[in-house]
Amino acid sequence: MSRYRGPKLRITRRLGTLPGLTQKTTTRTGRPGQHGKNTKKPTEYGIRLEEKQKLKFNYGLTESQLFQYIKEARRRKGVTGLILFQLLEMRLDTICFSLGFASTIAGARQIVNHGHVTVNGKLVNIASFQCKPNDIIGIKNKTSSKNLIQTNLKTKRFANIPSHLMFNETKFEGKVNDYCRREDILLDLNELLVIEYYSRR
Repeated sequence: MSRYRGPKLRITRRLGTLPGLTQKTTTRTGRPGQHGKNTKKPTEYGIRLEEKQKLKFNYGLTESQLFQYIKEARRRKGVTGLILFQLLEMRLDTICFSLGFASTIAGARQIVNHGHVTVNGKLVNIASFQCKPNDIIGIKNKTSSKNLIQTNLKTKRFANIPSHLMFNETKFEGKVNDYCRREDILLDLNELLVIEYYSRR
């Protein structure tokens, strides 16, 4: 299945606030659709599915991409839920979003795909590129690239940069200090339910 490109507020009304998906808000409180006001108790499967969908829509992943990250997180030693977040937060598009280069992860992905971002001085146009500690995330030495990022930085939504990143405002460079901590994640999610959802696959 391809990446979702439909109405974003429809998703946030159903799943709650997703910082990486959209900055827009709505006054509507009900869930979308004909049965939005249905107060039927959700099943255990339904709860796990919604947590999985939060992760998928927030980071802009396809189903197969998310499953690959789950498998990789299981393979590594440590707490699977935290490792999953660390893998997703070390994606180049997510780091650009966290640094304020774009207002959403989808916007950050577009900036990367269009060749505005460098890693350690080399141009990288792959949004899923896995950054590592001590990597330097910079902007292409081109006026159009710098103007674009400057404009986005002025309207960035989140004032605080996560503790695992550092940003130099004069050089427009970010540095990855370490892997993220659980408290740095903006998304309100129970990652254990996502792991449980995929436990039978």
